[in-house]
Amino acid sequence: MKIDHSLPLEYSTKQNDQNIFGFWVFLAAEIMLFATLFTSYFTLEHRVGNGPSGSEIFEITPVLIETLVLLTSSFTIGLGIHAMRIGKQKAMLTFFAITLVLGLGFLGFEIDEFITYIHEGATLQTSAFTAILMMTLGTHGAHVTFGLFWGAGIVMQIKKRGLTPETTNKSFIFSLYWHFLDVVWIFIFSFIYLKGMM
Repeated sequence: MKIDHSLPLEYSTKQNDQNIFGFWVFLAAEIMLFATLFTSYFTLEHRVGNGPSGSEIFEITPVLIETLVLLTSSFTIGLGIHAMRIGKQKAMLTFFAITLVLGLGFLGFEIDEFITYIHEGATLQTSAFTAILMMTLGTHGAHVTFGLFWGAGIVMQIKKRGLTPETTNKSFIFSLYWHFLDVVWIFIFSFIYLKGMM
């Protein structure tokens, strides 16, 4: 395996470079998935039937907390990648751990939000609006859940193997995934929650 020392470790081999390119292709498919969900949401958002509308069930405080927690996790994963690039393994692992804890906190808020919606009569069966709302939020939440397991696996690999071209490549790709989830959440926050509260 030929290593190019002029590049960051995560890009230092041809295989690593191809892995990152392949992951960008995967993210393009993920963008299409969420674009489909958003398009469906905008088509169905006023079809509330006898169920509640967004303005009746959305509350700004929990959504702001969720947003702050997830955006903070995006900042900490960035600090983790910076620490990785300057060879500070302990700092990197600390920032990754903080990111995962914040992700877990976000997930806890989202689950609590789902329970609240169900108690208020907003379920998958209530209306087209509540069905697509639950589907969109649930898909994002499932991605966060997957990310928590993935991130924990990377932390364990780095503890075991250290900062190698392979582990840094995996870590960088994970950070791209995590930032993607944050960008999707910004769209959810802006076009589902804020728009729905108006």
